[in-house]
Amino acid sequence: MIRKATFLVSNTDPKKCPKPDRAEIAFIGRSNVGKSSLINMLTGVKELAKTSQKPGKTQLINHFTIDDRWYLVDLPGYGFAKVSKDKKVKWEKMISDYLTNRANLCGVIVLIDSRLEPQTIDLEFLNWCGEEGVPFAVAFTKADKQSKTQTEKNVRTFLNKLVEIFGETPDYFVTSAEKGQGKEELSGFLYELVSEFEAEGRN
Repeated sequence: MIRKATFLVSNTDPKKCPKPDRAEIAFIGRSNVGKSSLINMLTGVKELAKTSQKPGKTQLINHFTIDDRWYLVDLPGYGFAKVSKDKKVKWEKMISDYLTNRANLCGVIVLIDSRLEPQTIDLEFLNWCGEEGVPFAVAFTKADKQSKTQTEKNVRTFLNKLVEIFGETPDYFVTSAEKGQGKEELSGFLYELVSEFEAEGRN
């Protein structure tokens, strides 16, 4: 479990991110998927993921130091409805540069809204990760917002789509920031990734 989490820095340029001297795990998802809430739930710091978000500065790569050991990165949400084409192109370049070139990135947690049918934008992003060799796991959010049966049905439908794309089911977690569901499982997985990275001597 995460014991200590502190905001470190925000960037728009992947080249200016902190020195890649320790394991790093990024969180990304469609706008309004509940990313800040999930990060705050995992770290136990209520306003952690909000601290760097000044009005109009939503297009940022936000680094947090976890337990003085690894970096958690909060990436801006994709699928903005009201963003100009120019901004969208810049955002996509920033994120693709970060995800494909960050040497210490040992995993990306892609957040999916468990209340929805599979969304094309999510499937396209995961497909891109697969093509680019970006290691990912899926965290389904907002599991408390409908019945357990409905959550399970939606999760299964989405996972079936991923099996069609990848031929297998990726690591996945069903979470609720409000209820704390999935905290232990997902935290354990994050620390497995960090330990593997450290064991390989990449830091």
